[in-house]
Amino acid sequence: MTQPQETIETSRETVGVFPDADSLQGALDDLQESGFIWRNMSVLADDKTIERELGHIYNRVEEAEDDPAAPYTAFVPKEVIGQIEGAAIGVPLYVAGVTATGIVVASGGTLLSTITAATFAAAAGAGIGTILARFIAKRHADYIQKQLDRGGLLLWVSVHSPEEENKAAKILGEHSAYDIHVHEIPVCR
Repeated sequence: MTQPQETIETSRETVGVFPDADSLQGALDDLQESGFIWRNMSVLADDKTIERELGHIYNRVEEAEDDPAAPYTAFVPKEVIGQIEGAAIGVPLYVAGVTATGIVVASGGTLLSTITAATFAAAAGAGIGTILARFIAKRHADYIQKQLDRGGLLLWVSVHSPEEENKAAKILGEHSAYDIHVHEIPVCR
């Protein structure tokens, strides 16, 4: 009896490498405005993820460009990092202030002691939040710098037609991407 041959489905991607985060962000914005869906655009994952999934780190971005096993993730724009930093500061500030207020009011404290406790607790919460926000910003900046040190920020855009391939390549080129090409990769099922 003859075994049926296994067919491997493939997907096409337009690939480009960017010299800086602003160029990448501009390309992502223009791709979205041109009808590309956010979830069809991805960047190389961080070193920890790559090491965990592949057992090694790429020395140069070129090694990852056409590797179907390269771990990827969504790019986090500066605006989102700013929102995360704001939440990292605001949430501990709010929780500490409200908790202190609740404790003082529940124990029968005066208005002055309630305001004082809420102020000090909120300041402490904001301090903790600021430390957390700095950690988040530094981690993101380190990710960007490591990618740039290895040759640039890699972007894959899933495309479904020759027209989309050309449109994506044109947009990437308009935003200073280099090594722009289209490749075919196996689809994981």
